[in-house]
Amino acid sequence: MQSRQLFQRKRTMSDISEFPVSTTLHFYSNATRCVADFYQPAGAGPFPVVVMAHGLGGTRGMRIPAFAQRFVAAGYACLAFDYRHFGDSDGEPRQLLDIKRQLEDWHAALAHARSLAEVDPERVAIWGTSFGGGHVLTIAAEDPQVAAVISQCPFTDGLASSLVTQPLVSIKLTALAVLDRLGAMLGARPVMAALAGQPGETAFMTSPDSWGGYHGLIAPGASNRNEIAARFALDIIRYYPGRRTPGIQAPVLFSVCDPDSVAPAKATLRHAGRAPRHEIKRYPYGHFAIYVGKPFEEVVADQVDFLLRTVPVAPKNNEPERRSRG
Repeated sequence: MQSRQLFQRKRTMSDISEFPVSTTLHFYSNATRCVADFYQPAGAGPFPVVVMAHGLGGTRGMRIPAFAQRFVAAGYACLAFDYRHFGDSDGEPRQLLDIKRQLEDWHAALAHARSLAEVDPERVAIWGTSFGGGHVLTIAAEDPQVAAVISQCPFTDGLASSLVTQPLVSIKLTALAVLDRLGAMLGARPVMAALAGQPGETAFMTSPDSWGGYHGLIAPGASNRNEIAARFALDIIRYYPGRRTPGIQAPVLFSVCDPDSVAPAKATLRHAGRAPRHEIKRYPYGHFAIYVGKPFEEVVADQVDFLLRTVPVAPKNNEPERRSRG
């Protein structure tokens, strides 16, 4: 079936963008290696940093460099990482989306970013999109040292997102998930389910814009596995990162897509309003549209403006002297 195949985009001259030069590095999350790209702006540091990660099955090359380019141009370093089991990071089995582990990866990435000599550990922002947009809400509620949060078209409510899936598709996914969970207990290889599919196919995202939108995020010349371990279907309905918003001390920018077909805007807006220092920007674009073209330009401009106001590139003159880097 088309949605189960490895998808690869061919590079064309029109695809090529001048992204900032990055350094590939790694850190460890519970003794497993995670791979990341570190982008550094011009000038002398230490710099404020934006720690970044993708959503459901996404990897750091899927349009994150485009956002990093704009943040770096504004004076911010960026650290974009792959979760364990995905992309260039280690972890077996491959394509296993474990919510608890991904949250651990976020904490490990933050700890690593703060340890870098080029980074000001007191000016660390976090950026997540889609499923990662939900993760950053959980992380910010757990880490009061986070300076600012950008939550883009976020997954905030497991039930709300589950209800947008067609009932027959949900039944098929649940059956695959049970088989996968039972197989895992017996040491079997994972049972996979497609991430993005056409309407009516057995996949986690099957809205009319899902197949083309998801694969349109893949970097030119790169490939991506359009599948994850099916057991995730048993976990998604129990994850409600939006409920953590009242406990977030940092300012939060919610970039909300009103016609979002994957992460319903109604649930997001309800949770966003409960964050003590929330800002909400609403857009008439679909869940996948905001990564490219005019929608991208509008969204990223608002995000840069938010960063400049909440985590200034130049620290305030009246701030106390920062602790020794040692």
